[in-house]
Amino acid sequence: MVGGEAAAAVEELVSGVRQAADFAEQFRSYSESEKQWKARMEFILRHLPDFRDPPDGGGRLDQLLSLSMVWANHLFLGCSYNKDLLDKVMEMADGIEVEDLPQFTTRGELMKKKLRQL
Repeated sequence: MVGGEAAAAVEELVSGVRQAADFAEQFRSYSESEKQWKARMEFILRHLPDFRDPPDGGGRLDQLLSLSMVWANHLFLGCSYNKDLLDKVMEMADGIEVEDLPQFTTRGELMKKKLRQL
């Protein structure tokens, strides 16, 4: 009865995904839009297996949540961070599709433009 086994495996997979999404939901910030949360939750769920806290604690989950906030703040708010940190979170987020991102102009870009006008 291969069909029954396949259906049970699919149900188990769907149940695991639901549990992971429910677990991640507790980390949503009240100020995040649905679009921001969806992207950040994908980031968290993608890396959750690699950042599970060891039995003695260790704060690996906190590190993942911090990295997810760095990525989201850079993407949605235009925050800038250390190049190595940004490289790391951008690599971790590779493949996560986010549509209609805001465009930001940095202070450095504004200053360069102003100096050219002089």
